[in-house]
Amino acid sequence: MWLFNRKGPSGFSASSTAEDVTQGIDGSDLTAIVTGASSGIGAETARVLALRGVHVIMAVRNLSAGNEVKETIIKEVPKARIDAMELDLSSIASVRKFASEFNSLGLPLNVLVNNAGVMATPFMLSKDSIELQFATNHVGHFLLTNLLLETIKKTARKSSQEGRIVNISSRRHKFSYPEGIRFSKINDQTGYNSLSAYGQSKLANVLHANELARRLQEEKVEITANSLHPGAIATNLFRHHSFISGLVDILGKHVMKNVQQGAATTCYVALHPDVKGVNGRYYANCNLAEVSSQANDLELAKKLWDFTISLIDQCKT
Repeated sequence: MWLFNRKGPSGFSASSTAEDVTQGIDGSDLTAIVTGASSGIGAETARVLALRGVHVIMAVRNLSAGNEVKETIIKEVPKARIDAMELDLSSIASVRKFASEFNSLGLPLNVLVNNAGVMATPFMLSKDSIELQFATNHVGHFLLTNLLLETIKKTARKSSQEGRIVNISSRRHKFSYPEGIRFSKINDQTGYNSLSAYGQSKLANVLHANELARRLQEEKVEITANSLHPGAIATNLFRHHSFISGLVDILGKHVMKNVQQGAATTCYVALHPDVKGVNGRYYANCNLAEVSSQANDLELAKKLWDFTISLIDQCKT
């Protein structure tokens, strides 16, 4: 891991852990939702936010697995304020149900961490007949964010604290299809490539954060939206690629981050005071980083926004 020790301007590096980058931060007046919090970097993000006093809502597809993680966190952090709620991001109905249930609780919402994801799956369609990676990684989070946005705005106004929306993307956003987003072929099995489709969904995460940031700035509300690359991490995201999974098992501890390091950039962007006011940017290793030219394309971001709304509208029952 010595390769990852070089610190950037933030004072942190690829070897920094989520606990390192949040040391001394008091989040006791904050409420956060973390999607995909029942395993991997989502679970570690939930743990560390709870450790720093944040009231954490774990949004999980498997509620029993989520409750197990919740109990484990409470054993380690007895004062943790943490709850689990069911959310399947591949299902528009599930996203609407989760948002409705959360909003009805009357809780504040300071931080939304859009973390959940699937990677490099064989071609499959979601319950709403949308290609699974695009549905889960982008469309579900896009809708969730929109449905929770009024609560985040209300919280920012009442608390006079900046709201933060954090999209977990990936370096793979630079390796989408040549056209970036296959608007006319989004659900087409012809030409489908599992890794390119993953890259497409991760490109969508960056474009979503950028366009959302632009809109929030126009509205002059105190909410930021940023995206990030957590790093190459040995998690179960690789389960659909046996060759890659094998390499991870052999090389993981030498060239990949562990989960504690993998959650660091998420926790940094979600909580650190140095990120205050930063909007529409992309982070890696807890430092600002460069994105692809496609990710910087303002017109592509606007087109994706309109396309996603249209896609969701078509799925209304």
